[in-house]
Amino acid sequence: MTDTAPAPADPASTGERHLALVRRPGPRLADGLITHIDRQPADAELAVRQWEAYVDALHANGWRTVEVAPADECADAVFVEDTVVVHGDLAVLTRPGAPSRRAEVDAVEQAVVEAGYRVARIEEPGTLEGGDVLKFGSTVWVGLGGRSNEEGMRQLAAHLEPAGVQVVGVPVSRVLHLKSGVTALPDGTVVGFEPLVDDPSVWSGGADPTRGGDKTDEDGGGHGDGGGGGDGGGFLPVPEESGAHVVLLGGDRVLMAADAPRSAQLFRDRGYAVTEVDISEFTKLEGCVTCLSVRLRG
Repeated sequence: MTDTAPAPADPASTGERHLALVRRPGPRLADGLITHIDRQPADAELAVRQWEAYVDALHANGWRTVEVAPADECADAVFVEDTVVVHGDLAVLTRPGAPSRRAEVDAVEQAVVEAGYRVARIEEPGTLEGGDVLKFGSTVWVGLGGRSNEEGMRQLAAHLEPAGVQVVGVPVSRVLHLKSGVTALPDGTVVGFEPLVDDPSVWSGGADPTRGGDKTDEDGGGHGDGGGGGDGGGFLPVPEESGAHVVLLGGDRVLMAADAPRSAQLFRDRGYAVTEVDISEFTKLEGCVTCLSVRLRG
C-alpha cells in the first residue's frame, strides 16, 4: 500500500481529513465485467494515464491518496469504491454481487484498518457493492435489483443503525449501480440522467441533511462538506449521462467526467467549482468518477 505525499494545503478545509483510497488499473482491465452496455476495446495504457490524471486532480484539490495493494487477478479492481462503505469511523466491507470481484476486498480491509476505522462486514447471503450506496445527511439509499440484494441492505442498515441512519431501498434496473444513475451535490440535490433513473420521485422531497445531526457526504463517509451553491434538495435532471456522476471535493468543489460539458455548466451556474477529468476508458467498462476512489473524511 502506497501513501502519496500530502497535497498542498486546502483553503476550503474544515479541519476534517481528506484522504482517498485508490487502486491502480491492473493488466486485465479490458476484461472487466459489463452488464448494460456493449463491450468496446479499452486502451490499458491510456487508462493508466487517465487514472494518474484523476489522482492528480484529487491532489490538486487538497486530498491525500493511499494506493491500495493491487489485485491484478481481478479485472475490475480499479473500481475500489465497490469494496467498502464508510460512515463516520465505521468501514463496512462489502460482499460484491459479482463473485469474481470478492477477492478485491482483502487489501481494502488492510487500508481502512491502517487508516483507523472500525470494521464490519456484509456476510453471505447478503451482497452489496459500494456503487449502490448513496449517502447524504442521515439517509442512505441502496440500489436493489443488480449487484446488491435485500439481505445486503438489511445488514448494512443493522451496522449503521447505532448512528441513527435511515437506509432506503431504491430500484435499479437500467444501469449497473445506483450511482451509475444518480449522485448528490454538496447541498443535497440529487442529480441524475432521467432515462437511466428508475424512480426520480424517490428524491422529490430532497435529502434531509439535518436529520440525526452531522451531515454525511455522498461519497466517502465522514462528516459532511456542506457549502456549495443552489437551493438544495430535490431531484435535478442533467442533460448527459456522465453529468449524473459527481465526487464531492469539499466546500463548493466537485469532480466530474469531461464528457458532460452541459452538465458541468449547469453546476457552475449553481455556484459550484467544477474539475473535469477524462475517464473514457473506464466509462467503456461502466465506470464513473465515483467508482475510482473511496473518499475518507471521518
